[in-house]
Amino acid sequence: MTIQGTRVAGSTSTIGAIIAAMSCAACFPALASLASALGLGFLSQFEGVSIRYILPLFALIGLAANFLGGSRRRGLLRFVLGIVGPLAVLAAALLMATYGMATEWLLYPGLVLMIAVAIWDLTAPKSGAEGHDLRGFERDK
Repeated sequence: MTIQGTRVAGSTSTIGAIIAAMSCAACFPALASLASALGLGFLSQFEGVSIRYILPLFALIGLAANFLGGSRRRGLLRFVLGIVGPLAVLAAALLMATYGMATEWLLYPGLVLMIAVAIWDLTAPKSGAEGHDLRGFERDK
């Protein structure tokens, strides 16, 4: 997968995870309020499918994209943050679906990390730009 492909997959998984979490009004009330304000209140009828299947799927896509792309670009901090966010969302979704636990404390920080890393990916200069290699060191000219 190319670096641009992992950027797209990471951003797509972030958006998908947020929309899937918006469908569970009882589980994640802050996101459900946002969904209603955006006119996406109809998503609540798909609550079970979203929490059991869609949210973990998008978290896994984000995890894979960040693992594949993060190990090749922008250093250790970006790699770790890119892995921790989807892992937190995946853990929250699985704990919610399996044990019915309240996992807002785990989901919201995970989504914030996923959003932050997606913005970081979109605003960072393209790899290898401006005479630097992928680790930020100057290339031999």
